[in-house]
Amino acid sequence: MAGITDTRRELLRHIVATLAYRGGRVLRDAPPSFASLRIGEKTRTPVEILAHIGDLLDWAFCLAKGEHRWNNSTPQDWDREVARFFESLARFDTLLVSDDPLASSPEKLFQGPIADALTHVGQIALLRRLGGLPVRGENYFRADIVSGRVGPEQSAPRREFD
Repeated sequence: MAGITDTRRELLRHIVATLAYRGGRVLRDAPPSFASLRIGEKTRTPVEILAHIGDLLDWAFCLAKGEHRWNNSTPQDWDREVARFFESLARFDTLLVSDDPLASSPEKLFQGPIADALTHVGQIALLRRLGGLPVRGENYFRADIVSGRVGPEQSAPRREFD
């Protein structure tokens, strides 16, 4: 989409970095058994949710390139889905930092796939707590989140809560 201002694109990059930071917090140090935790007959397991997040990030990339393509992937093992999460974030961020025009507005990319991915990160956090593996709360306002830092190597929490 021609005419996208740098500030809108930069804000979307910061949102993507926030997704990486928050996602990294809930994915880190999860034992292999967590991947298959099922709290109800019709609920998704953490690995199924994580695979869906990967699908959302792939969809965001496609929408940004002007392709309306959705894929329901079959979940892989936990470590592979964690790697896919960060790889998909990096691919999307690389597109956002490039000079390539976006075929969808940053607002639409945020309100659809990216906001949905943030919701699902929250579901994984809830499942960690329900599974007896809680992630400590944090003052995310103080978190060291930097546009472009979208890999598994994130800053340590600055202010956690009990």
